[in-house]
Amino acid sequence: FETGSQLCSYVGITPTIRESGSSVRGRSRISKVGNRKLRNLLFLCSFTACKHNKGCREIYERIVNKGKSKKLALIAVSNKLLKQAFAIAKSGNPYDASHISVLKLN
Repeated sequence: FETGSQLCSYVGITPTIRESGSSVRGRSRISKVGNRKLRNLLFLCSFTACKHNKGCREIYERIVNKGKSKKLALIAVSNKLLKQAFAIAKSGNPYDASHISVLKLN
């Protein structure tokens, strides 16, 4: 994979927009195309990450404070975890919490 976004799409935790023309607009959902076990493991890891990873906790709290569901916030945290792991694997450097920037999801 070239980017972390490509990896997230492969796993199936990226949002997909559901609309048809200008009149039919459904709620966006995750694509669920990919490895189900990996997606489930990332989701379970997001619970712990919200407690111990500062960047993940900030994303979770920001999304929940906007009035979004907690499950949506946990999926965003899963997305961040996968992108962090990709960046660490690609750079070859050990994890350093002070150098990880906060991913802003709208």
